[in-house]
Amino acid sequence: MSAPPDLSVVIPVYNEEDGLAALFGRLYPALDALGRSYEIVFVNDGSQDRSAAILREQYQRRPDVTRVILFNGNFGQHLAIMAGFEHTRGKYVVTLDADLQNPPEEIGRMIAEMDRGHDYVGTIRRMRQDTAFRRYASRAMNGLRERITRIQMTDQGCMLRAYSRDIIDAINACREVNTFIPALAYTFAQNPVEIEVGHEEREAGESKYSIYKLIRLNFDLVTGFSLMPLQMFSLVGIAISVMSLLFVVFLAVRRIVVGPEAEGLFTLFGIAFFLIGITLFGIGLLGEYVGRIYQQVRQRPRYLIQAVLGDGEDRPDA
Repeated sequence: MSAPPDLSVVIPVYNEEDGLAALFGRLYPALDALGRSYEIVFVNDGSQDRSAAILREQYQRRPDVTRVILFNGNFGQHLAIMAGFEHTRGKYVVTLDADLQNPPEEIGRMIAEMDRGHDYVGTIRRMRQDTAFRRYASRAMNGLRERITRIQMTDQGCMLRAYSRDIIDAINACREVNTFIPALAYTFAQNPVEIEVGHEEREAGESKYSIYKLIRLNFDLVTGFSLMPLQMFSLVGIAISVMSLLFVVFLAVRRIVVGPEAEGLFTLFGIAFFLIGITLFGIGLLGEYVGRIYQQVRQRPRYLIQAVLGDGEDRPDA
């Protein structure tokens, strides 16, 4: 086994065949210019196009610094990054998207911050090249996450981040099925920092994150790092119970004073539907936490690896 490199770059890949050539053309020169030893760990997350074949070809061109992990199915970006972390050896580890929205030329600035003693470098996208809806939704989710979890991240959706070896080892020791890696790393960091980085339009293809996936991501973030939603729902339940009791007393007194009335029937229906809606929301929220427990206790493999190019072994890992 050769000496561990200074830098490991983890890149999850899913159906990115049209943009991989451009990624290679910018990534390798940017890392070569750093004058440090490095490795690039690509994780193919069950792509349905030629991404896996292109990664194999690139490994054959640069086997000295390239490693490729091939999943035998699609397990999601989170688990692809986790698999990459478990196969990295570098002192510093950087995550990067394959779509070139975050310029690989920014990696040098992040490593400079790590050399200054920071163990976690978060990033803030400058002049985001996304739709207005995605920008406003991201801002709203950032605010909600900060209030619920107390985790201070200005831009939680930017993939370009740097982690120290200690933080990577701590993340690898966690066996959670669902979590939010930047937030998890932040909880382990002792000296984090954020810097602004450039943001460009996608080199090719389209975003793999649908509205549903973005909502799921934020559910994982909220339920994985805080009990506040359950506590808030309990407080809401207490408040509604008190108000309902007062309203029942009011209706009883009014019936004695005024007599039977039919006009208030629809008001009662409205109140009943409101309470039913609150109850269903609470059941769904509770189900999120129970579902996380269910996934965890099954202890199924988190992902299955078909092959690993670059370390001489195939790992059916989890």
